Amino acid sequence: MKNRGLMSQSATVATLRSAILPRTSAITNSALILGGAAFLALTAQISIPVPGSPVPVTGQTLGVLLLGTAYGASLGLSTFALYLLAGIAGAPIFASHTSGLAHLTGATGGYLAGMAVASLLTGALAGRRWDQKFSTSIATMLFGNLAVFTLGAIWLQHSFHMSWAMTFQKGVQPFLLGEALKIAIASTALPAVWNFVRKR
Repeated sequence: MKNRGLMSQSATVATLRSAILPRTSAITNSALILGGAAFLALTAQISIPVPGSPVPVTGQTLGVLLLGTAYGASLGLSTFALYLLAGIAGAPIFASHTSGLAHLTGATGGYLAGMAVASLLTGALAGRRWDQKFSTSIATMLFGNLAVFTLGAIWLQHSFHMSWAMTFQKGVQPFLLGEALKIAIASTALPAVWNFVRKR
């Protein structure tokens, strides 16, 4: 009966956060948000300038994809919002230890807005258990990336008055290989973690 109860509980759990911490409080959630924001700050420091592009390659999108799916929509968005507000307020947590409102109003603004949407979107899909199998996990990561680069490209084109061909060349194309690698990492890691959690 005990094993049957555990299996039933596992079937109703939606996100990794709720699987690992089934009971949370305001203090627990605050700690998760702070820890997640710190994790995003660390991934943002993996930053590689792209020649001819005002936007660097960073590890930040991988952090957003992982946190959004692990935390769920509400907690994932709250975490990214805290990270964004702290960086705007002056904390040196954006790429290359920078900060300030210029990141939101300048070339990277659309990508940051897209990451907020990706946090919400991947979290919502995780709430439907899309991150628990590779086939749906990879779709979740693709949708999240699509949100980031769609809003990023639209904002970049608007800010610099580029042609759409130039926008794609400078704001999307240089990142395709790196994003494919991040999607591969996230979409294989999450189902693997779920398998481990179920066994435990």
